Amino acid sequence: MALATKHFTCLLMAVLLASSIAEAKKKPKTTHFQFYIHDIVGGPKPTSVRVAGRSSNVSSADPVAAMFGSIFVMDNPLTATPDMNSTLMGRAQGIYAMSSQQDELSLLMTLTYNFVSGRYNGSSFSVLGRNPVIREIREMPVVGGTGIFRLARGYCLAKTFSTHQMDAVIGYNVTLIHY
Repeated sequence: MALATKHFTCLLMAVLLASSIAEAKKKPKTTHFQFYIHDIVGGPKPTSVRVAGRSSNVSSADPVAAMFGSIFVMDNPLTATPDMNSTLMGRAQGIYAMSSQQDELSLLMTLTYNFVSGRYNGSSFSVLGRNPVIREIREMPVVGGTGIFRLARGYCLAKTFSTHQMDAVIGYNVTLIHY
């Protein structure tokens, strides 16, 4: 009986080793795609909500400095076009914080982009980095992913498409390397 158990254990280890080697030999894939985020701060159904920050009675001649330390939680729709009624591709969920005190408004973003339709349905990728929102084009790093984007790395380029008061539509061009 002990000999049979040893043989089974050796066979199991050999199968696991072979599958690990096969997984390691997979070639990386590159995926490029585009979508739009709808960041709605105002109105009756906001998708971004301030959850922490300095008291509202902080006075400053500099609006960037006055917002420093504010933290927002978001659950923004991702659409195929800038039109809010276009195909819903997924949701951008996470946190962003006002991280600059001086001249340039920038956010520290930690977000996961979850896909709920199309060929990426059930997959996601995550971004962690600085977003200097006043710049025309902002580059942020992709630090991981799930589903077909497992072990993703790459970058996304964000460009503001439109704004209305504090609400914004931002276009994202994304390049991912994944397995």
